[in-house]
Amino acid sequence: MDSIYLDHAATSPMRPEIAERMILFMIESFGNPSSIHHYGRKSRHALDDARQLIAESIHAKPNEIIFTSGGTEADNLALIGAAFANHSKGNHIITTAIEHHAVLHTCEYLEKQGFNVTYLPVNEHGIISVQDVEKALTNETILVSIMYGNNEVGTIQPIQEIGKLLENHQAIFHTDAVQAFGVVEIDVIELKLDLMSVSAHKINGPKGTGFLYMKDGLKITPHFHGGEQEKNRRAGTENVPGIVGLQAAVEYSQQTIANRTKLYGDMKQRFIQILSDYQIEYDVNGDQDNSMPHILNLYFPGTNVESMLVNLDLAGIAVSSGSACTAGSIDPSHVLVAMFGKNSERISSSIRFSFGIGNTIAQIEKVAVETAKIVNRLTAR
Repeated sequence: MDSIYLDHAATSPMRPEIAERMILFMIESFGNPSSIHHYGRKSRHALDDARQLIAESIHAKPNEIIFTSGGTEADNLALIGAAFANHSKGNHIITTAIEHHAVLHTCEYLEKQGFNVTYLPVNEHGIISVQDVEKALTNETILVSIMYGNNEVGTIQPIQEIGKLLENHQAIFHTDAVQAFGVVEIDVIELKLDLMSVSAHKINGPKGTGFLYMKDGLKITPHFHGGEQEKNRRAGTENVPGIVGLQAAVEYSQQTIANRTKLYGDMKQRFIQILSDYQIEYDVNGDQDNSMPHILNLYFPGTNVESMLVNLDLAGIAVSSGSACTAGSIDPSHVLVAMFGKNSERISSSIRFSFGIGNTIAQIEKVAVETAKIVNRLTAR
């Protein structure tokens, strides 16, 4: 049985050429980038090249890129670092109810440290209101963290409008762009961002590597203490192989973003068309007109998410019910609860399909047909 992977929003397969490039820096160019000999200088040169390319991909400066162990660390460093560094200016933080747990749990930690956090609601499409952000702002607000695109339903938030709103406010503006980077063009200057989190394994790079964009002149309190790496912002010997892999993944994603965006959009439309052809009752969770191209979250009335996942897996189709960070359990999606309420049937009857490299239209057609059969089987009276 051929298996089909449609859970790219959880993690993506690494491209073979990226793995080969990383191995070179594990075996041959293994020097510590802080060493002054030629082994170290070669690793340092690789870091400098990666920093330059990554900065250019978001219209930033090389010194505005801080390498991290992934999106979770980038979120933690952004929120905790900015909150502690600016505590003298206020203690109020604004975020949303649908953030990734890397942000939500960090905010909960900050609440225990004496900060006040406002969790903004979303509408039934998963979008926050800019007016709600404006109403929540106070003279004590020091940080606003709004994710770029939601990892479960794919909705894109009005980041540019929020950036404009905050332009003359003291609040630092952070976005978790882990799911959006690589599938959506991002210009940190145009969006007026101060901080942005990215992870390599969502764009066919290695797990355990990411970066935090930090606007030049911004101060944060580091939470790793040791050496002077990353300009004293993140101590620890840099993961050179991982960073080289991240660079290669960013390079590929930027070169192919237009073609992939169109392909994923076509996949979405074909999937939905087949379900309609089979007269399947379904609804799209999110905003079809304002969504990331690779995520399709569908509600199938009368089904059970666990049964759907098991049946799809038995058919060789790998999908999920939402965030991979709640893997091993079928906990209610906090995103769907925020969108529809805790008593909505959608919470227990929705599946996320997410596309990526290696997927073809033919695969999507096969998955859509199999999904239709499973839904019919599970809802048969």
